[in-house]
Amino acid sequence: MIQNILSIVVALGLLITFHEFGHFFVARRCGVKVLRFSIGFGKPIYRYVGKTGTEYTLAMIPLGGYVRMLDEREGNVPAELRNQAFNTKNVWQRIAIVAAGPIANFILAIVIYAVVALLGVQSIAPKIGQIEQNSPIAQTQIQPGDELISVAGESVASWEDVNLVLAGLIGKTGTIIVRYQPEGLGSLQEDTVHLNRWLVGDEPSNLIRAFGLAPWQPTVLPIVAQVVGDGAAFAAGFQAGDRILKINNQPVASWQQVVALVQANPNKPLEVEVQRSQDSLTLLLSPKSTEQNGKMVGYAGLAVVPPKWDEDLIRERYYGPLEALSYGVAQTSKMISLTVSSIGKMLQGLISVDNLSGPITIAKVASASADSGLQSFLKFMAYLSVSLGVLNLLPIPMLDGGHLLFFGIEAIRRKPVSEKIQNMAYRVGASLLFALMAVAIFNDIARL
Repeated sequence: MIQNILSIVVALGLLITFHEFGHFFVARRCGVKVLRFSIGFGKPIYRYVGKTGTEYTLAMIPLGGYVRMLDEREGNVPAELRNQAFNTKNVWQRIAIVAAGPIANFILAIVIYAVVALLGVQSIAPKIGQIEQNSPIAQTQIQPGDELISVAGESVASWEDVNLVLAGLIGKTGTIIVRYQPEGLGSLQEDTVHLNRWLVGDEPSNLIRAFGLAPWQPTVLPIVAQVVGDGAAFAAGFQAGDRILKINNQPVASWQQVVALVQANPNKPLEVEVQRSQDSLTLLLSPKSTEQNGKMVGYAGLAVVPPKWDEDLIRERYYGPLEALSYGVAQTSKMISLTVSSIGKMLQGLISVDNLSGPITIAKVASASADSGLQSFLKFMAYLSVSLGVLNLLPIPMLDGGHLLFFGIEAIRRKPVSEKIQNMAYRVGASLLFALMAVAIFNDIARL
């Protein structure tokens, strides 16, 4: 629990700090006096005043931050400090100060991805294990055992790459080309997939399966390695070393079959025939139920020894400093493009607003990423940093993008937008942001 809380605090704290530091750094370089640099909102729990008079604050609510600058619109400014007020700077300086926050988030994402590359990028090749009937990929000649090379013109070296490409195809109508390496053949093949408003209005939990693919996995023998002490299997009398032969008189040859049958029968008794040493026993297993992806599935409390993957499918690459930086730029560019595209599709109604997520989902994903290892946590932070940067650039008053919109109009008209119009726009923007946050939090609660 403590680790989960720390992972959330570290993720949000670092992203918010970088964003606000971007504003702070450029404001100081433009000669603007910064009155307060705050991480979090509400009552301060730590306060420090620097030599320049800037107050550095850590506040109670860690869901954002702000940089308060000297500004004649917010109070009286002494004549001798007027040249240090934000509103007295030229429009291009003000644009630079406001844009610096989102840009700092993009720079942070590049650095994080570069660190991931320096640590070494390990992935499993996208070898296909199963083709779902009546799915988009079922239109092709691709067979189980084949390996994907590119999808819709994008090279894919792992299932993570495939997932990102498919995310960008949501709502697409038209044809895409899938290139693949047939199992046992040396030459590459390609095939066409026809899409018609793919996944419009849906909220798929697994894009790869929605496309009709199941990743290849090594066959796992149905031999029990561990029995959970308070699980259904323990109550049924299972022991480590038992080999499962049949479930309800249905022969099983792999652990995957055992999992499928158990999950399909929550709270229903199953007759399980096992081999223990030289004996054959029949045990009565009543799987407990647990929620998974919005539905109840069976859970037995059994574990097996993890299988060994074919070394040919494990792809590992280490990068030098310059290569890692290039990798960071490429990955960040991909995530920016995907985020912008997703927002556009949501506005067009191609992606359901049910996909909006709030602080609860962010906390859960941060915790899960931390549990999965350092690289997963770093990738999640990079994605979140990109999302924060893009969202802040949306032309909504109250956000950085709204200020940039007003400054852009000012640069074209050579005079600022009237205070009356700005105040009205800020009220509309605040209402819109609160509405979006309400939808996101509602979606979070619905997923619990």
